[in-house]
Amino acid sequence: MKRSVALRWSAGAATALTAAAIMLTLPAAQALAADNLSLNGGADGSSKASGTSYGNVKDGNTGTYWSPASSTGYVSVKWSSATTVSSAIIKHASGGGTISAWRLLNADSGAVLTSGSGSPGTISFASTSLKKLTLDITSASGAPRIAEFETYASGGGTTPTTPPTTGGPTTPPPSGSTPTGAWPSSAGSVSISGTVNVSGTFDGGMKTYCCIGDGSQSESQDPMFKIANGGTLQNVILGSPAGDGVHCEGTCTIRNVWWNDIGEDAATFKGTGGGTSYVIGGGARNGSDKTFQHNGNGTVSISGFYLSGSGKLYRGCGNCTNSYTRHVKIDNVLLNDIDMVAGINSNWGDTATITRVVLTNASSATVCGKYQGVAKGSEPKYLGAGWNDSNCKVSQSDITYR
Repeated sequence: MKRSVALRWSAGAATALTAAAIMLTLPAAQALAADNLSLNGGADGSSKASGTSYGNVKDGNTGTYWSPASSTGYVSVKWSSATTVSSAIIKHASGGGTISAWRLLNADSGAVLTSGSGSPGTISFASTSLKKLTLDITSASGAPRIAEFETYASGGGTTPTTPPTTGGPTTPPPSGSTPTGAWPSSAGSVSISGTVNVSGTFDGGMKTYCCIGDGSQSESQDPMFKIANGGTLQNVILGSPAGDGVHCEGTCTIRNVWWNDIGEDAATFKGTGGGTSYVIGGGARNGSDKTFQHNGNGTVSISGFYLSGSGKLYRGCGNCTNSYTRHVKIDNVLLNDIDMVAGINSNWGDTATITRVVLTNASSATVCGKYQGVAKGSEPKYLGAGWNDSNCKVSQSDITYR
């Protein structure tokens, strides 16, 4: 059983406060209200399957969802006055049909803001002032399940830039927007002596949490944060050493989280119930092997992330106790001095969908590396790089070298 956390808050002359054996549990929508515009809006749509609700897509709870009455349909978020939006994040509940084609509409005018194939995740488009935004599902294998339709004033739409080489810490861009390599300033320090258990949404207020573990590659270290199924960890800086980083026990969202030193892994995704986990914004540095380790099944979506000095951004476990088919979606990331963007196990049917990647100081980095997954106790065999095939869904035009 993991140790519970003892917190000792310190900021200047502030009085230290120690709390032993506590569970950090906050309302799911509390900290996102200022960012996720959907939480302050309404919702409607074309139809809804029995037991589902339009409002479920904007309640901040990934445990509820909307599903159309058939394989196609639409759901909208709306506001009483014009609201500027430039990005959306679609979070999918496990089960249901798989989306194969979709459109995002300005419902005020009927204009198509953007469209795509495959299940949507993070969607960026030209900044638009509107009262109603619609996700129109035009093709799917069955009735999809949409857990959250998040909307944000800041999103993407521009090419990542080279990280700055001079100057001190600066405020990072909004989570999920184009990464620049700017590192955030800490808002204070929190001393912890064991794993922080997160249920619901935990907002760290951009304070630095420190420290557990020894900074080594030992896999026996406890995580600094353990996120329960459906939970969100956001606005946190992990100090060094950070043990085994963050453990996601089911599906989770890791938003605007920064690792000063990756240590063993920045985050490990362990859920086996399917669905999608999200890494939105944030950054990590000073690693030697993997940044995001995928041990369970389902999909990990990484967007707007900055990584500097590590082996791999993502690796699907190639020799865990249980073997699964795993998927990763990587979009709009800035990667400096790394060896590989994504490592997947092609013999298990893994896929990597990779778009809008900028690589700096990494001209020889592998973008999508294929491995032959093996039983626990053996080492996976590296098979080589893939481009534009059934496992590695990436074209060279999506990669910019600087």
